[in-house]
Amino acid sequence: MGTPSRTSPTALDPVWAEICRNAEAAIAEEPLLGGLVHAGILHHDSLEHALAYRFALKLHSDEMSEQLLREIADAAHVADRSLVDAARADLHAVFERDPACHDLLQPLLYFKGFQALQAYRVGHWLFEQGRYGLSYFVQMRISEVFGVDIHPAAKMGKGIMIDHAHSIVIGETANVGDNVSMLHSVTLGGTGKEDGDRHPKIGQGVLIGAGAKVLGNISVGDCCRIAAGSVVLEAVPPCKTVAGVPAKIIGDAGCAQPAVSMDQKL
Repeated sequence: MGTPSRTSPTALDPVWAEICRNAEAAIAEEPLLGGLVHAGILHHDSLEHALAYRFALKLHSDEMSEQLLREIADAAHVADRSLVDAARADLHAVFERDPACHDLLQPLLYFKGFQALQAYRVGHWLFEQGRYGLSYFVQMRISEVFGVDIHPAAKMGKGIMIDHAHSIVIGETANVGDNVSMLHSVTLGGTGKEDGDRHPKIGQGVLIGAGAKVLGNISVGDCCRIAAGSVVLEAVPPCKTVAGVPAKIIGDAGCAQPAVSMDQKL
């Protein structure tokens, strides 16, 4: 690939340049990955084009072609630059918080939590455009492919890390703030068959442990910790730690940014 020129996309975008350097290093270390890495990264001139390729590659089926899905994702990224801004924040969140992540390439190619979240963002854009049928199709395929079920109407902030991402369920009226970290088997759900605004509102900087369930139209304040396996049924003030079934406040959060520190010890 060589050194990028002053006018090349990589020269203008240091994040994409770093991803491309990671890609070249991955091929040098394992040449058998050359086809995968070239197709997924080095063949593209920007992060948004690589994201659109991955979206289409993963979600296409006999019911919807890869070419059509690629066109949908490209159109979304052109129409709404916030999708790419959020993807960058999510990418850095994974790199900074997940000790298993060693470069910016890994989430793009291998981490289903990151890939599912970026696919959700396209589905959410479709929902906001009133293209409900397509948004539900994207939701269905994300669930089938990644085991992550986020309703396209749900609102997800940026700088989100979903680690491992098995059995994630986030309901229609849920709202997740910026810089949240959650582990596998988290549910942000309702409490029954009620209509209307019925799902949790998660503040910024919250850490949600593995297997935790937050149910109902309740708020979890900024910078809280929800212990693994907890069932949260009542509102939680900011900067607290909750644990148990049903969850109770057991103390302060213990640090300024639980989602960044990822400290789950009680």
